[in-house]
Amino acid sequence: MPTTAKTTNKPKVTNNPSDTPIADKMTDTLHQSVDTLSEHAHVAEEKIRESATSSAQTFEQKQQQAKQYWDQSSVGKFSKENPVATAGIAFAAGVLLTTLLKRK
Repeated sequence: MPTTAKTTNKPKVTNNPSDTPIADKMTDTLHQSVDTLSEHAHVAEEKIRESATSSAQTFEQKQQQAKQYWDQSSVGKFSKENPVATAGIAFAAGVLLTTLLKRK
């Protein structure tokens, strides 16, 4: 039984720009749009990274200032010298606050 080769009539795909001017123009426009978007995303990422770094540095400075303020305050000194009394005062304040809030 002889075998026959099947032939199909598929259109030939060519890369000649003159064959598809509308598609070529659309492709160029899309490539330009992607390039522009990429540039904008790069700039935005840099700004976000700079802002995050700046915020982290500012937060660290404020944290150090608060720790220094706490260490120099009389309440901070009392809590270091009398930890049990501090815990008792905090517990009593919590009980009092809870009682006051439940009455409403």
